[in-house]
Amino acid sequence: MNTEVENNEEAQVNLYELLGGADKLREMVDRFYDLMELEPEFAGIRALHPTPMDGSRDKLYWFLSGWMGGPDLYIEQFGHPRLRARHLPYAISSSERDQWLRCMAWAMQDIGVSEDLQQHLMQSFYQTADWMRNRPG
Repeated sequence: MNTEVENNEEAQVNLYELLGGADKLREMVDRFYDLMELEPEFAGIRALHPTPMDGSRDKLYWFLSGWMGGPDLYIEQFGHPRLRARHLPYAISSSERDQWLRCMAWAMQDIGVSEDLQQHLMQSFYQTADWMRNRPG
């Protein structure tokens, strides 16, 4: 792990604060969904979302807020996220996992998340995204 993230973990600074708080998280989530709508390589995961994606944008923002150590916005509204159970109706294979991860990596790069923080988040995102797979391939 990198020095920036390690030092901040030791000082009990959470990922939410390290990212830049609510505004930066909203920017990251909005860029993620903008890329999903704009880039053909993300058509597979775009097809899994409703139109418009406003509700999806909000839910990811609310979830990541609490997951990163900020306000537990998702839990306050919906209770435990039950991520895998909520995603079981959607066909998620390695292709969808990889599209989601690539889209998030691109969003983080576009909004200027530090490379150290990107690497740390991508490790965690990979673990969760891989666990979400519910179809072979």
